[in-house]
Amino acid sequence: QVRIVESGGRSVPPEGSLRLSCIIPINLSMFTQATVGWYRQAPGEQRRLVARVSRGGTSDYVDSVKGRFTISRDDDKRQVYLQMNNLKPEDTAVYYCNRLTTPYDWGQGTQVTVSS
Repeated sequence: QVRIVESGGRSVPPEGSLRLSCIIPINLSMFTQATVGWYRQAPGEQRRLVARVSRGGTSDYVDSVKGRFTISRDDDKRQVYLQMNNLKPEDTAVYYCNRLTTPYDWGQGTQVTVSS
């Protein structure tokens, strides 16, 4: 069983920044080949993909975070990062990471709260 661990979330004021990290503890070959992404789930809403990065490093974002969030990966460490700048209250959510194709069991997520 793969246990994904996310970290880095906390409470910040609007326009603040955070860097989220997650570890997907699978073998290097599987990780390198995978497109991985960050998802978020706000209270009362479904979990949604906000950013993804392919095996080649190509990234893609939902419109609401473009220009503010940057996803990256370190294959050797099996880690995925999400740099979040100019945070807004509507970014408040629990953030998760996972493989896009055939996701593993979801981790606990990390709570991001943007509030003054």
